[in-house]
Amino acid sequence: MATKQNGGKAGTAWRTVGTGVGFTAIVVILLLWLAGVFEPKVNGTAAAVAVAAGRPLDGRTTVPARLVTLPATEAAVGSIRAVHESAVAAKLLAKVVEVNVQAGQAVRAGDVLVRLDDEDLQARLRQAEATFAAAQAARRQAEIEFQRLDGLYKQEHATKLEWERAQTELETAAAGVERAAQAAREADTILSYATIRSPLDGIIVDKRVEVGDTATPGQVLLTLYDPTRMQLIARVRESLTQRLQVGQDIDVHVSALGKTCAGRISEIVPEAEAASRTFSVKVTGPCPEGVYTGMFGRLLIPLDDEQVLLIPEAAVRRIGQLNVVDVVAPAPDEAHAEPRVQRRTVQLGRVFGEDIEVLTGLRPGELVALGTGAAALP
Repeated sequence: MATKQNGGKAGTAWRTVGTGVGFTAIVVILLLWLAGVFEPKVNGTAAAVAVAAGRPLDGRTTVPARLVTLPATEAAVGSIRAVHESAVAAKLLAKVVEVNVQAGQAVRAGDVLVRLDDEDLQARLRQAEATFAAAQAARRQAEIEFQRLDGLYKQEHATKLEWERAQTELETAAAGVERAAQAAREADTILSYATIRSPLDGIIVDKRVEVGDTATPGQVLLTLYDPTRMQLIARVRESLTQRLQVGQDIDVHVSALGKTCAGRISEIVPEAEAASRTFSVKVTGPCPEGVYTGMFGRLLIPLDDEQVLLIPEAAVRRIGQLNVVDVVAPAPDEAHAEPRVQRRTVQLGRVFGEDIEVLTGLRPGELVALGTGAAALP
């Protein structure tokens, strides 16, 4: 009985193992079929020949990749600021009674920008003018008295002490007139501080005061600048500063306008910033219309010449994230066959007018096809 039981258990185990092996074999065969192991294979040599042959040119225009020598530049970023910029501040503690400008408004030198309350200053000026008039009257009286005593002294009818006293009173009266005149001038100058005028022809860029506010001495009320004289202040690393000098002509690119204008280096600050090891370089010159203070600009510093591989930008097509060109090559094993094109991925660089720089993917002299004919379709 024991032998029969053991034999039954062994048979059951063998059947279990056989079932598992069979199931595994079926799964493996199914996976191989899905992977195409049992499908007919493609001739690899024929596929390579087809790729090498490329596509027909279809009469499209071809141009060679040109190796051109161009002056190299390096850009130093900076901000555009006005050469003449003024912050107009108050010199008095007074109430603002009139504001005649808004931000963006053009003004002329001498135009009234802001008026402050000046009633007390007017009264002070009138008081000083009255004091001046009284001093002039006292001097006239002293002159009359001195002339009378001078005549008597010459006729020996007055003593020298009386003559000297009259002369002293005349000099004191003259000094009083000068003191009163200076006080009136001072009062008039302080009164002029209540009328704030534009120091230059320019444009208002910041208005910080309104009617009814109280202005304090030193408080900036308005900011304006001269738009006819602009400059780019760029930070240039110390190794490139040696290539620059005051008076040198140099190009400035204004990114917002997409324009490059010529300028001249007006100043190189002879002190490097400790954190960045850069120098401040200021470039002035005529700027295109639409340039405003605070805009971003690049100073194009000339370096040694460099060789650049260029092709027309029209020869480049963008497929997804790739830039491709059709490179012309003769069909394989057919010396007199029509030229064909092969698609090639390239890495592009800077744009020079209608041309674009090719960094990798082409060699000088290779022909690229222009246009979008049937051969150019993906």
